[in-house]
Amino acid sequence: MAETAKSPVPARNLTVAVYTSDRGAGDAERASIMSQAGAFLARRGVKIVCPIENQDVCVPLIKSALSAGGDVRIVADSKLSLPSALSTVAVEQIVAIEKRRAFVGKSCNAMIGLPGSLASVTNLYETWVETGGTLPVALLNRNRAYEVMRGIAMDIFQHTVPAWEKKLIISESFDDLWNRLAKVLPN
Repeated sequence: MAETAKSPVPARNLTVAVYTSDRGAGDAERASIMSQAGAFLARRGVKIVCPIENQDVCVPLIKSALSAGGDVRIVADSKLSLPSALSTVAVEQIVAIEKRRAFVGKSCNAMIGLPGSLASVTNLYETWVETGGTLPVALLNRNRAYEVMRGIAMDIFQHTVPAWEKKLIISESFDDLWNRLAKVLPN
């Protein structure tokens, strides 16, 4: 996620929900990816919402965003015991899953999926479906984390979801992912 030579696309007062996890089997590079993404978004003034279920807090994402001066909010299913490094983060507890997902749908401009666990991608997908598929989704396909979703998009979405290419963005680099996502977000 090195900065590109081109000037970054401005955030335009955007809020994104970031779905990821560092629990369970998966890519050892996940913590680094989360840290880079958190700092990248924060430097662009993007507000970050972290939907949390089952105490699965994406600490590297949040810490790096805060270190870069970012605005982070956690929306959790239960009371969280956060590390002291995250004591300044606003936490909103919304127990009912449908209300949490509705909150994301109303308060965010897009959803970003970073490599994580099956639980985090399931949460992203179910939120997208429950909010009517209106929010654009951008998936970072680092180390083929979302290769199956790319196949589904090509086989199913292009025939069933109107303007699917504006609703689902899959990229191997965060710079490309952000630049493509920023083009479909409101001005």
